[in-house]
Amino acid sequence: MATVEQLALAHYKARQQLVKAADAAAARMWAQVDPHAITRSWSGLRLALVAVLAEAQRQAAEAANTYVPAVQGGAGEPVHVVAGSLSGVASDGRSLSTLLEQPAISAVLAIAQGAATDRALFSGGLQLRLMARTQVADAGRVADGVYVTGSRHGGYVRMLNPPSCSRCAVLAGRFYRWNSGFQRHPSCDCVHIPAAESVAGDLVVSPKAYFNSLSEADQNRIFTNAGAQAIRDGANISQVVNARSGMYTAGGRLYTTEGTTARGIFGKRAGGLVKVDGQRYTVSNIGRIMPEQIYRDARTRDEAIALLRRFGFIL
Repeated sequence: MATVEQLALAHYKARQQLVKAADAAAARMWAQVDPHAITRSWSGLRLALVAVLAEAQRQAAEAANTYVPAVQGGAGEPVHVVAGSLSGVASDGRSLSTLLEQPAISAVLAIAQGAATDRALFSGGLQLRLMARTQVADAGRVADGVYVTGSRHGGYVRMLNPPSCSRCAVLAGRFYRWNSGFQRHPSCDCVHIPAAESVAGDLVVSPKAYFNSLSEADQNRIFTNAGAQAIRDGANISQVVNARSGMYTAGGRLYTTEGTTARGIFGKRAGGLVKVDGQRYTVSNIGRIMPEQIYRDARTRDEAIALLRRFGFIL
């Protein structure tokens, strides 16, 4: 029988396959952009990429429905994450289509400011690939969190996937309650293991064990020379790292317009449908809160579950 760590690693590897495929698809699409008509040529390519990424997001989110109960060992209540509710939506609540307009805009602005076309396109491509990887990974992470909340069992332990950056290392092994946000930076590959409490002494969850497992050269590279020396001298890893850099937290927006039309899960439930100029379908005039904001607002777990159901994230 697989251990919790083995299940977590298998889950991570499966998600990484989706992330890598998303990255490759973004690179292929961007390579077809006409350097003489960046905005126009990207328009059609962008829509094609949105379809690919939305499906990858759906698959990443759907995995939560088998992974989390397996890790919990049947301890939680049965629940089902609506994977489609996290598909086609960016981490900050806007649609993927809107988010993916940005690389072309950035490239055009760079050229207008004097950058060479090939350099501007290269930078735009890097930005797009980062977006693709982050959005697929985030959909999976959010789905895991939604399931944990709905199951009424435990919280998370953060597991590293070495090599890890200093910002992630200081969070290794930290236990998060069910409503705590997943602090991460773009391309972060850490995994939050659904669990009741941390497993002390395990390399993948202990910041000090991870630091000690590195060569002195890698310690200096990841934590900076002065920072690594301070840790070797006995300084607290968290204090050293947090003094130098802060974490990046995705999900800055409180609401999303996705799924609010008459065809969306939330739109059908919420009602309040009105006609909006430029919209093909009627749209609910009731704002749809993202899971991150639900966790901030909910005073109890029962309230959070009720809100997740209300806003179409679980059934």
